[in-house]
Amino acid sequence: MKKYISAFLLVSLAIFLVACGKSDSSSSSSDDKKTIKVGTSPGPYSELFLKAVKPILEEKGYKVEDTEFTDLRQADVALADGGIDLNVDQHTAYMNNFNKESGSTLAALTAVPTVPAALFPGKKTSLDSVKKGDIIGIPQDPSNAARAYAILQKAGWIKIKEGVNPSQATVQDIVENKYDLEIKEMESAQIPRTIEDLDYGVIPGSIVYSSGIDAKKAILQEDVVKNYELVAVVAEKNQETKWAKAVKDAYHSPKFKKYMDKNNKDNYWFIPKND
Repeated sequence: MKKYISAFLLVSLAIFLVACGKSDSSSSSSDDKKTIKVGTSPGPYSELFLKAVKPILEEKGYKVEDTEFTDLRQADVALADGGIDLNVDQHTAYMNNFNKESGSTLAALTAVPTVPAALFPGKKTSLDSVKKGDIIGIPQDPSNAARAYAILQKAGWIKIKEGVNPSQATVQDIVENKYDLEIKEMESAQIPRTIEDLDYGVIPGSIVYSSGIDAKKAILQEDVVKNYELVAVVAEKNQETKWAKAVKDAYHSPKFKKYMDKNNKDNYWFIPKND
């Protein structure tokens, strides 16, 4: 019996040491690896990455593999679990909200070009056409809803309580509703589909892109604050890896700037200052 126990302990110790060795090796290769797995979503930010950033990374010797997600939260779960390395389809407020709800530690590498959210026409085609009781469709997720309330305040239609963080504003923070607007929170993707039944709709830039809406039809754009700039996101533990720094450098490179100068028609993109 003692012999069997000793043999079992030796085998267990060997497995443990091999596992430790693999863990160390994995940790080391994580910094030096040459394949970057990016989670993509239908929309302008993933497309911009694949068209303009991926070629720059490939010139530096990296291989970029993309996995498409239809839901941003699923992409963040995969990012937190290590199934992918990178995501470029969310702003800081969304990332912070995900971290808070899930207990994750995702982190931003750098701000990236952002398509502003905007107020679009439904039955009404101008700010001056607003009337008492008009129906406004806005996104229901907390971070984009707050953006919508900021736009409605910019239009002069509502007033948000003083001292409220603009990125955290909710319907409860409205202290004045000048036209007694009926503000309907709904899924972002539903707003373009129901815009003809609304008087106005606030639509995030990614949904403007994916639904094929002409961005030039926007009545009023948001003032993009830091919390709503899109960011390249990784797991916090990977922030200082060589590959993560290569992603950041690509977004800050002269070649990427040249691409944006050529393709930013009608100031469709808000270009953040390099951090």
